[in-house]
Amino acid sequence: MIPREILKKIRQIELRTNRLVTETLAGQYHSVFKGQGMNFDEVREYQPGDDVRAIDWNVTARMNHPFIKKFVEERELTVMLVVDLSGSGLFGSREQSKRELAAEIASVLAFSAIRNNDKVGLLLFTDDVEKFIPPRKGRGHVLRVIREVLYFEPKRRGTDLVQALEFMGQVLPHKAIVVVISDFISPDGSVLTPPTQTALRVANRRHDVVAVHVTDRYELELPALGRLILEDAETGEIVELNSAHAASRDAFALRQEKQYAEVARQLRSSGIDAIQLRTDEPYAAALGRFFEAREKRRLRG
Repeated sequence: MIPREILKKIRQIELRTNRLVTETLAGQYHSVFKGQGMNFDEVREYQPGDDVRAIDWNVTARMNHPFIKKFVEERELTVMLVVDLSGSGLFGSREQSKRELAAEIASVLAFSAIRNNDKVGLLLFTDDVEKFIPPRKGRGHVLRVIREVLYFEPKRRGTDLVQALEFMGQVLPHKAIVVVISDFISPDGSVLTPPTQTALRVANRRHDVVAVHVTDRYELELPALGRLILEDAETGEIVELNSAHAASRDAFALRQEKQYAEVARQLRSSGIDAIQLRTDEPYAAALGRFFEAREKRRLRG
């Protein structure tokens, strides 16, 4: 039996995110992701008005007049949610932790997917692959996905996105929409490592990878609380700092802002579409803007 308070929490997320999907994001999801996967259908003779980029040059050369490849849109897509459950995800300076924000984003995308008759799968990772749920359809399946993101208890606390992406490559035989939800904090507190960038590029060549970068206000700025003793949630390292001085707080904010921007830059350089979300800010408008920008890029391409 699932405890009543857990069911209540899941139900609250379902109601909140389903309303957002119904009223705002359903059409955007379809226009942004549908049509990304195309299956080869047939070769036919070129007709005036056809896109010259679709010409099959091998067949054209053999037949001495132009032929084009015809593709049909995949009727069904797979959305794979790859969610970081490392120790840093438990941090949250207000009512919502990064892990709770990850659960809401996963819920929005999962309900958008099943409204379009797509499948949804889940991969939870730390510095090991903690859990894999194969892609399926249906409301009950999505509610299970939300429950696991919220309440699954990982065995480890570190972060290894490379291993997670390699595992995903083994279990997903066909192209999928892969949404990586993480704070992208490396064990040493640095930005994306070269192996992580390489793994993202490799995954994006086969799949359509989207990064959701979640963070908290107090990871970007220090509150003026005097001397603080902090424990790293992933490594257990103890850090002491003094937040009473404005100069110290400013230096911390500047360093964190640069790191935050560097993660965004590295994701772009890896060819990954990314959205940055904070636990203290509403995410609906940011998601909408992300979908709009992504659709414009697709139309331009």
